[in-house]
Amino acid sequence: MSLFKVLILDVDGVLTDGKFYYTNKGKVMKVFGADDNDALSMLRKFIDIIFITGDKKGFSISKKRIDDMGFKLNLVSTVKRVDWISKKFKLDEVIYMGDGIFDHYVMQKVGYSISTANSDINAKKFSNYITKRNGSERAVAEACLHIMKKFFEPYNPNKPLKNKSKLSGNWGT
Repeated sequence: MSLFKVLILDVDGVLTDGKFYYTNKGKVMKVFGADDNDALSMLRKFIDIIFITGDKKGFSISKKRIDDMGFKLNLVSTVKRVDWISKKFKLDEVIYMGDGIFDHYVMQKVGYSISTANSDINAKKFSNYITKRNGSERAVAEACLHIMKKFFEPYNPNKPLKNKSKLSGNWGT
């Protein structure tokens, strides 16, 4: 049994490409990657999964995607994350995945941390694992498989999937 109880993921730059797409009406879109939802669905049987974002103006865009995946999204300031996390969880029971300029503060305090290949230099410096992929390019899927292998039960691509109904690709016959 793993000591880790929760995986907390920053949205922008991890689940998305980190770019904000604007028109004269404001922020209109974010790019989310493929496979991340399915990998998270496989991982959720082992650990609780929570998403956070500091993007107030793009919150509704991120919330729509996170809701569609069946998870919850929390609006948490990028500079108050350690406080927010420590009020809800024991820091040594947290796996955190981030990429941003302030994420290294969290990464230094939690039990295990992951950054994307295109993360801020300090985020990478304080990460236990750096994905080979960038945010929105299956970095979350890679991280999920890494977490399963390191702390729980490795994904076996030669073994039939159980509970296929929870995977996003299984929507019909």
